[in-house]
Amino acid sequence: MPAAQAGTRLDPAALAKAIEIVPVDHAAGDLARVVSGADSWQGTDGDLQTGQAIAPNAHFRIGSVAKSFEATIALQLVAEHRIDLEQTVEHYLPGLLTKPFRVVTVRQVLTMTSGLPEVGGPSVTIDQLIANRFDYQLFDEIIQQSLRPKKSVWPGPRFPAGTRQSYNSLDYRVVGALVEKVTGKPYPAVLRERIVRPLSLTQTAAPGVGPRLPVPYLHGYLTNSKGQVVDVSEQNGNPSSMYSTTTDLDRFVTALFRGDLLPAAQNQVMFSPPRDANGNLLPYQGAGNCNTGLDAGKACLGMGVGSLTLPNGTVLWGKTGEDMGYSSGVFATRDLSERGEYAVAETTTNDPMTVPRRLLAAAFSN
Repeated sequence: MPAAQAGTRLDPAALAKAIEIVPVDHAAGDLARVVSGADSWQGTDGDLQTGQAIAPNAHFRIGSVAKSFEATIALQLVAEHRIDLEQTVEHYLPGLLTKPFRVVTVRQVLTMTSGLPEVGGPSVTIDQLIANRFDYQLFDEIIQQSLRPKKSVWPGPRFPAGTRQSYNSLDYRVVGALVEKVTGKPYPAVLRERIVRPLSLTQTAAPGVGPRLPVPYLHGYLTNSKGQVVDVSEQNGNPSSMYSTTTDLDRFVTALFRGDLLPAAQNQVMFSPPRDANGNLLPYQGAGNCNTGLDAGKACLGMGVGSLTLPNGTVLWGKTGEDMGYSSGVFATRDLSERGEYAVAETTTNDPMTVPRRLLAAAFSN
């Protein structure tokens, strides 16, 4: 059931309506938290599969929101002069990338301008995806199956490195491998040491091979080929796969945007989309990102974060994420006066943005 608290800047009724699950959402439930100035709102809806209420502090899988954490760690290592953004990945990880990609720099994987292919592997049916949800892959395994597939031609560049931007999760599997090589530690341990413990994110972790979520948690679902809705809340992923809560994500975003996690130079770099030699934003290739505002069609992703321009001109920065059965996101204005976090319990792999679009419109359209 929706539950809310707010002051005068937020409309609790509109926000509760925005997260109310309807059939077109292909979802079983959701939760959200919004801050506007001194006012805050928190609400949940569902779970339509179990008939049980969703706790506002429920844990959920954050998918690619984890890239914001990865980029932060990489830039901390840049600030410590342990990583050079202009150096090639090949310099730090000899032989990891195939020959066409050995010119790719650290900056280019962080800004998704590398031209690397997307994460690859055998195509699977929805039933196979559900059955294989407990599989766990190390960064190197994901990179090898993507760049050196056993039963097909090895992929070449999607575009020359540094000439355009395109969203690509393989870039961040490379970032994870780089963090592990430079620190000499498993990625989950580095995450705990550098972000989770310093910020007291007690409800956040990259659990490694640990498929269960702490209670309470948001259940995620997928619908199999027989039309049966399957609970996929228990699953594995890779070393950077994470769970969190809206409160912990708000604490992380606040610290990141405020400059508590990075020196000023690296913080600025993080929020700077890539440009060409003439200072122009690189073109963006692909759908789903960088399609709003005056710079639509041009690079909008910095390092682990991206910008979204709302119809009223408000510019939000943040990150969305997807895991099996889950979609989530964090957004904030650069001055942190407006912030929001959400998670949706999906039931299919269809458009995961129907609820977020309504939430953003209700929260930030005034």
